[in-house]
Amino acid sequence: MPLSPELFSPDVRTRLLVVAPHPDDETIGTGELLQLVLAAGGGVRVLLLTDGDDNPWPQRWLEHRLLVGDEDRARWGRRRRGEVAQALQRLDVPFDALHAMGWPDMGLTALLRDGAPLARARLVEELVAFRPNVVALPALGDRHPDHGSAHVLVRLALAEGGIEPPLLLGYLVHGREGPAGVVALPADAGRHAAKLDALSAHGSQMALSAGRMRRLTDRPERYDRVARPPSDRQAGALPWQPRAWRSRLRLTVASPDGVYHWRWNQAPLQRDGQGRYRLADVPTAPCFARLDMDVPSPWIFDRWGWCEL
Repeated sequence: MPLSPELFSPDVRTRLLVVAPHPDDETIGTGELLQLVLAAGGGVRVLLLTDGDDNPWPQRWLEHRLLVGDEDRARWGRRRRGEVAQALQRLDVPFDALHAMGWPDMGLTALLRDGAPLARARLVEELVAFRPNVVALPALGDRHPDHGSAHVLVRLALAEGGIEPPLLLGYLVHGREGPAGVVALPADAGRHAAKLDALSAHGSQMALSAGRMRRLTDRPERYDRVARPPSDRQAGALPWQPRAWRSRLRLTVASPDGVYHWRWNQAPLQRDGQGRYRLADVPTAPCFARLDMDVPSPWIFDRWGWCEL
């Protein structure tokens, strides 16, 4: 019998940092959480990682254009950043609580794969400056590549940030929810109505996907309490058993020791007695691995994505 989710009860000491990979994630994933913390007298900050500028189909539809150039993308990004500001205003979030990083949309995995020393340093600066005791971040298993990579970037920054470890709440936008989130919010019709009103500020996204956006926003806000897996050598086991296309598969491993990536058939892997693949040497925790395929595809979502070792 599944356990009832824990209700989150903030107070005046709560300092909530919301990490949003794109405009609208802050509303869909944490619109009621932000209101709940503010109503309790706590402090909030929203860290917007990208401006969501690599979003061509709604832009083509609304601007009646086929080709989208660099200047068009920049203009679209400014529009979407403005929509975030409007959405947060409708959630009663102070204007100065929004901190935008301006990183590349659909580029967080590449940013991480390149080592991301500057990106991690920026995240550490934000963490040290705000000192959150609660961080709401995308779930590691979110199927959008920017979401899973945002989770890894934040976890690595926390590992080197020198701050008291906060409560980590993972929220899912893209993907199938588990049986039930570990942490839930008390139901409140007023907060939910304000969240739906904030969603309407994201007009660029509602143009082609209003139904899907409302369905995502209508879900009760539930969060997974992120905890580090057991730190034993068994944690080096990978969850994948690829049997085909091995020459086109890429394995990325990210930890405080650095970020490494290989072709699958060149990665430092071993097979155990049960036939599972393991890293020959498990890096320092927290350690994450990602499997993807080096094949161009119009499908943007991850098939395998990230896991924590």
